Amino acid sequence: MRTRGVLVRAAAVEFGEAGYGGARLSRICESAAVSMGALTFHFPIKAALADAVEKEGGAITRALVERLRKKRGPELDAVIGLTIGLAGLLEEDLVVRSSVRLARERPGGAGRWVDVWLPAVLELLHRAYEGGQLRQAEGSFQAVADMIVYLLAGAESQIRYGVAAPAGASRSASDQLEQIWRLVLCGVAAEGP
Repeated sequence: MRTRGVLVRAAAVEFGEAGYGGARLSRICESAAVSMGALTFHFPIKAALADAVEKEGGAITRALVERLRKKRGPELDAVIGLTIGLAGLLEEDLVVRSSVRLARERPGGAGRWVDVWLPAVLELLHRAYEGGQLRQAEGSFQAVADMIVYLLAGAESQIRYGVAAPAGASRSASDQLEQIWRLVLCGVAAEGP
């Protein structure tokens, strides 16, 4: 089990840097300090290793979703916390970040990252809508869910490609999403005349 864990971690590094197509099993073996035989004992093909990285990233994400879903308080607060927590995972957890890249590059792999957390977001937003925490406009909770998908895709892109934050802005995607949520909750339009 220890060798398997070391291989998944080394693969996450390789897939995160080189992508699925550019990843080399030889570099994964070298990084994990194991032989090619040890790697193929656990993962007979590269796709199986990529599946393991995606599954591990999904498990880490699911744990965060469940932890935040169980918190007491307004559902809208839970949605905001989940959004910020997911951005934090993208920033801080190499396995999660690599699993997101793999899911994007390998349709039909172990699963899409968004499928792990979006059902919980939709459920929380629906309850927030029903509880009067969101504006009672047709489709408002779906529009908020769409916004969250776009925000997290943007956060992942910024983290992956090192897009610099504007001058004076926080470097943390989590901090930036927290600021965006404050703006969204207050609204951006000035009061009319």
